Amino acid sequence: MVTDPLAVAPDIAAVRTQGGAVRDTPGYRAFRVVNVAVLLLVCVVTLYPFVNLVAKAFSSEGYIAAGQVNLWPRGFNTTTFQAVMGDPMFWTNYKNTLVYTVVGTIIAMLLTTTYAYAISRPRLKGRTFFIGLAVFTMFFGGGLIPNYILIANFLGWRNSMWAVVVPGALSVFNLLVMKSFFENFPAELEEAAAIDGLTTYGIFGRVVIPLSKAVLATMTLFYAVGLWNSWFSAYLYMDRKELFPVTVYLRNLIAAATGAQEVTGGAGADAVQIGANIQSVTMLLTVLPIICFYPFIQKYFVSGVMLGSVKG
Repeated sequence: MVTDPLAVAPDIAAVRTQGGAVRDTPGYRAFRVVNVAVLLLVCVVTLYPFVNLVAKAFSSEGYIAAGQVNLWPRGFNTTTFQAVMGDPMFWTNYKNTLVYTVVGTIIAMLLTTTYAYAISRPRLKGRTFFIGLAVFTMFFGGGLIPNYILIANFLGWRNSMWAVVVPGALSVFNLLVMKSFFENFPAELEEAAAIDGLTTYGIFGRVVIPLSKAVLATMTLFYAVGLWNSWFSAYLYMDRKELFPVTVYLRNLIAAATGAQEVTGGAGADAVQIGANIQSVTMLLTVLPIICFYPFIQKYFVSGVMLGSVKG
């Protein structure tokens, strides 16, 4: 005999009326009100800094310096946007960032997925060693100077894209999350594919990868955001402006404005204007592509992290 859970525990979330309809209990209604209020507060706290950033990017120097810019631009101007976006080098560096991000993400995903799938298989010989080797790098590193000597001198990657995309291509944290996901993968599917004649590579490419969209989308987002925001590797290993990513370009622009240097070659009010709100403009230009990209994979984000981080 099946027992109605609402009849057994009517005060948990809802009760069933005499007519058969389900009605929320007062406690559950109060919980929902508090929950909505807290979530709305979190949304406001999260969105306010970004809205304030946009407002400052389009405001004049005087209002920003006086602290009068809040949620709406004051003294509307686009001087800084015109100065930055009118520079051909800005678009060259933007293209470099796009190339570095795409190439680096592809390399990182290839390394992470193959490594994670291999060490997730119990039958792999030396599995414990390979897992320990990956975990070891989370706690011990060679240091900045040895890394520089290795990349710039030994490998000869100075002023090369590979100095940006290869050294950080494999994140051990992402590797372990994906390993856990693959360990929870149904073994029956792989056994059925093996019976049908697929090799290990066929099972991985034709069965495992198509069924792992959530964790793959999540890891892709992690790597893409990291590469898009990265600037130190390029700043360290490159000295040719035409090879810089846009983050280095914007970093130099902020440094120039902070040092009271002219950015556009002009002087007077325009130069002062640029120096006042350049940080807001540069941050907005940097985060905007990621904000536009995120909604397309947001539905995979939570499920991808949870599936890969909880051992079934």
